[in-house]
Order: sequence, then C-alpha cells, then structure tokens
Amino acid sequence: MRTGPSGAPFLLVTDRNFDPMDASLQQIVEDARAAMAAAAEPAALANAKARFLGKDGALTQRMKALGKLSAEERSVVGRELNEVKQAVERLVVEREAAIEQAQLQGRLAQEAIDVTLPGRGLGAGGLHPITLTIERIEAIFRSIGFDVADGPEIEEDFYNFTALNTPENHPARSMHDTFYVDARDANGHGLLLRTHTSPMQIRYARMHKPPIKVIAPGKTYRVDSDATHSPMFHQFEGLWVDEDISFTDLKSVYTDFLRQFFETDELDVRFRPSYFPFTEPSAEIDMRFHDGPLAGRWLEVSGSGQVHPNVVRNIGLDPERYIGFAFGSGVERLAMLRYGVGDLRLFYESDLRFLAQFNV
Repeated sequence: MRTGPSGAPFLLVTDRNFDPMDASLQQIVEDARAAMAAAAEPAALANAKARFLGKDGALTQRMKALGKLSAEERSVVGRELNEVKQAVERLVVEREAAIEQAQLQGRLAQEAIDVTLPGRGLGAGGLHPITLTIERIEAIFRSIGFDVADGPEIEEDFYNFTALNTPENHPARSMHDTFYVDARDANGHGLLLRTHTSPMQIRYARMHKPPIKVIAPGKTYRVDSDATHSPMFHQFEGLWVDEDISFTDLKSVYTDFLRQFFETDELDVRFRPSYFPFTEPSAEIDMRFHDGPLAGRWLEVSGSGQVHPNVVRNIGLDPERYIGFAFGSGVERLAMLRYGVGDLRLFYESDLRFLAQFNV
C-alpha cells in the first residue's frame, strides 16, 4: 500500500486493463507545481493548467481510465485522483493570485509618483483673439474721450429698427435677415436678436446729455454664414453728437482709429457714398495698405454717416440744434486683417493650436 499526496493510502493498480501511465500521482503533483511556478503570465498559466486538467491533460486521462477498473479499485483510485486534482487546482489558484499581484506591483512601480518633484501646474490660459481685438478697440476710443456702453442682445423691435429710422416695410426686417423671438416685452413690442449694436446708441443717448461720445461693442446676429460671415458676430458702433460736429470729424476720428489699430500710417482711407436709413449722408469706409500681402487692395471696413435728423429726434434732441456722426464696424473683419486670418470660422472652432498663437 502506498500513500497519496494527502497522506491517505492508495492502491497502485496493476490490473492489466488499466494503464497507470508513466508517472505516479505524486509525480503529477510535483510536475504541476513546477509548471505553475514557471508560468509568468495568465496565458502561460492557462497552458500549464490545460496540461494537467484540460481535455487531454494527465489527470483527465487517468479519470477516463477509471471505467476499466473494478468497483473496489475504482473507489480507491478515484478518491486519490480527486485529491490530486484538488491539489493541482489549488496550485493554479495560488499561482493566478501571485501573477495578479506581480502585475499589480509592476504597474504600481511603473506609475509611481515621485512626490518630491515640483508640481507640474496648469498651463497659462489666454484671451480669445476677438476679445483681444475688442479690448484694443475700446482702449483706442477711450483715449480720445469715448465711453463704452453695453446692452441687451435680445432687443426690442423699436430700438433695433424703428428708432433708427427703419420703417416696418424695410428689407432689414425680413425673416431672411433677422432672428425673431416668439415673445413680446411688457409694452407689447416684438423681440429679436439684435442685428447691430446701434440700439445701444439710442439707449445711451436717451440717458445722457450732449456731448454724446460712445462706442457700443458686442455680439450681433444675422442669417448669414460663410468664410467671411457668421450667424453670430461682433460689431462695434460709434456715435458722436454735439452742436457742431461735421463729416470732417468723422473722417478724422475713423482714419486715426485705423492707423492706431494697425499701428501704421502707411494706409489710405476713402469714404464712398452709400445708403443707410439711420444716417444722411451715408458712406462706406474702405482702407488700403501700402505694403504686405493685401497691398493695393481696397477693403471695406465700416459703414458710416451723419446721424439722420429722425434718429436725433428719436433720442430726444432737436435736430436743428444737434448733429453728429455714427459708424459701425465688424470686429472679426478687423481681427482678420490685423492677424492675417483668411477664414472667419477659425475664430469659433476652438482649436487650441490656432488660438494659442495670439497669446505668446
């Protein structure tokens, strides 16, 4: 009688119909222990397990041979085989846990943080190029005595159109040009997303006495979208009203602004006759650089004119006594010219590679 891996006696079967294979049960356990110890990763462990417990494994083959034994022999040998199988399974579980622990330790070592190193910190942020442009515009006009005003983007129909001498049948009120809001204010006036910042000229002028010098930068909205237009864009309007203001003052102020904004005197400015309902006479303002990639090309940068008498009257002043000028310019257009950007949509795609260039 011999003892098995558990210490219990078992019978070494010598029946001629039973193939005990070459190795004893004790040897199978030793071989399994060595195979499991050599497995350094889950895949190798799976292969080692299959060698003993798989479909064609050593213990599986012995289990299959039990049917050839007598009932008495099958009882003894079967018990010993189960003990060996349990021993091998324990070796698999132990090795599996050891491999997992080793992998965890490896990851911890690889991902270890040296707490003695200085902190990385967050990268410094920066202002959007449109914000930088607006700040530059405000600084220039403040330097010559203009106030800066801000107001609602959801505007009353009255301030956006009527007070600016734009009658109800004017094309600017078309749904193709304007975003209307399905609501009315407390006075029953229609609401819309403002199409320009000119309403702030009316609001500001009604709250201040002449002389009135103000610019109104901010977001505006129109149904328009392509490489040089956006449904939402930024604009700044300027207004100067007093008893003795002429078109000459408009030309002087805006020409000086362009030369300060682009930091060069090497540019030309011209005023082309045009039409706007809120100014009379009206003019488009063009500029031309003397050098650079845009040299020689006239570029439209603003609409302008003397304030229409009806608008002066709507802000509560006597048009026989007060006169003034107004202008309106697109912030994005000036930014594109200053920074050499060819597509307005780049400003709004939130690509940090593009935006980071303006904060160096």
